[in-house]
Amino acid sequence: MRNKGFLMAEMMTATVLLGLIIAGLAVSVNGFSKFNQYQWARQRCTAAAMAQLESATAAGIVIEPQELTRLWPDVTVSVERKPAEAPWGGLELVQVTAASRQVTVRLARYVRPQPAVAKGGRP
Repeated sequence: MRNKGFLMAEMMTATVLLGLIIAGLAVSVNGFSKFNQYQWARQRCTAAAMAQLESATAAGIVIEPQELTRLWPDVTVSVERKPAEAPWGGLELVQVTAASRQVTVRLARYVRPQPAVAKGGRP
């Protein structure tokens, strides 16, 4: 006579395989989550740095820290201006650094120096 039920070994094997599949999925979802957090932080830092660099080079003014904090929370932005070295003599190097806990983005551009603005609003 043939037994029509599951054996205990078959049940244990199926349970172990199902557990391994669930554990593998949990590990991969966690990896995707960390990757997405890194990409999101990188995107925010890049956007903040590009906005500050465009403002500093096109208009000659920097975006206020309060406005940067409002637009990009958890991102700190710093701007450094210095005279360019050869072969870029006569230009000014504008460097912008945007950083969060995970990512640091540095952008730079050579521009013509901005003339000093007098109190009357004209150079």
